[in-house]
Amino acid sequence: MPENKSTQLRPETDVLTRGFDPSLSVGSARPAVFRSSTYVFSSPEAAERAFDIMGGRAQRTAEENVDLVYSRFNHPNAQILEDQIIPLEPGASAAAVFNSGMAAIMTALLAVLKPGDAILYTVPIYGGTQTFIQGFLQPFGIQGIPVPAGRSEAIDQAIRGSRNLRVVLIETPANPTIVMTDIRRACETVARLSGTPGNGSSSPERPVVMIDNTFLGPAFQHPLALGADVSLYSATKYLGGYSDIIGGVALTRDLGLIGKIRSKRSLFGNILQPDECWILNTRLPAVTLRMNRQSKNAQRIAEKLSGHPNIRKIYYPTLFEDPDQARIFHGQCDFPGGLVSIDLKGGKQAAFDFLRNVRLARNAVSLGGVETLACHPRSTTHSAWTAQDLDEAGITEGLVRISCGIEDWRDLRADFEQALDSISVSPASTPA
Repeated sequence: MPENKSTQLRPETDVLTRGFDPSLSVGSARPAVFRSSTYVFSSPEAAERAFDIMGGRAQRTAEENVDLVYSRFNHPNAQILEDQIIPLEPGASAAAVFNSGMAAIMTALLAVLKPGDAILYTVPIYGGTQTFIQGFLQPFGIQGIPVPAGRSEAIDQAIRGSRNLRVVLIETPANPTIVMTDIRRACETVARLSGTPGNGSSSPERPVVMIDNTFLGPAFQHPLALGADVSLYSATKYLGGYSDIIGGVALTRDLGLIGKIRSKRSLFGNILQPDECWILNTRLPAVTLRMNRQSKNAQRIAEKLSGHPNIRKIYYPTLFEDPDQARIFHGQCDFPGGLVSIDLKGGKQAAFDFLRNVRLARNAVSLGGVETLACHPRSTTHSAWTAQDLDEAGITEGLVRISCGIEDWRDLRADFEQALDSISVSPASTPA
């Protein structure tokens, strides 16, 4: 796609103006949908060049327009989306889009990992990610090393002490306990392994740092600007925003690294399809607007519900009691985000009663949509974990995760209060 010359534009403007040439779409003011499976080469030499880049035998330069080949490898709507999402992620130079968030995580990991390597990952983490590491990567000879999220000293020690460490994968805030991990500190620790600065280069001398930025990105947290190599998303969530598409994104500052990821995507065939790319492209300009409203709603609700007699604890960044968690939040996040987790007195029965009685919020998994969703992670998103793993991660029987939408926060608060008031908690069922 045409190079964007306006490098000084702010993200809100850049996302609407870069990466799309109306003259290539019969003058259409916005991108059309290109449903072609194959593309005509401009010359035999261009075809050869396209296959060399696609196969990882050559690297595309920033100024180069490469002929398209086949929609399993790339297509116009993917190129437009990948170009227009870059300004939303400070520090990014390239992106790759996928047909799910799990596909983005899997492909990014398999682009750099090989048997004999190790991957360090924070817990709790999205249940599918942990299952992929433990159930797929480990049987293939890739060691998984879990480390508690937010424990900076333990993460430092694990990075320094792990043999054949190739990837450090951090989800922050953690799902669903909202525990935050210090991205900059982890990147600096990794950089010291090879004596190189933590500038996000993907040299083979040190591990690649990947951040699942789904919960706070791209509006409120910027991993690449903090030194990370890859920023990963389930685009199904805040990027999509309406709970109607499935998608994933990986962004990097390193063209060589994104080339490896795209090469694996070509092999797996898990690129995001044209229609979904077009839909997601239309959502990008309003991401920050939606996330700001969702964050304001969540903060008001969390702080108003704090102290309710049926709530044992509320997990939300502005309510952090741990000084280190508060430091990480203020140091690496612009706003607290739209997710709140509440641990209810009375355990599972109280959680189920709450979910049964909410009227505006919908009892469903996923997050980041304009509608408010609530779920019980222990019996849904993290139900594949062992009881010991759940307990150690702080995912209790009474934990409910709430993704606040853009409704009026006062209506949501009233809905949650009436659902909380409906819970009958006996002294015997209340944890000590």
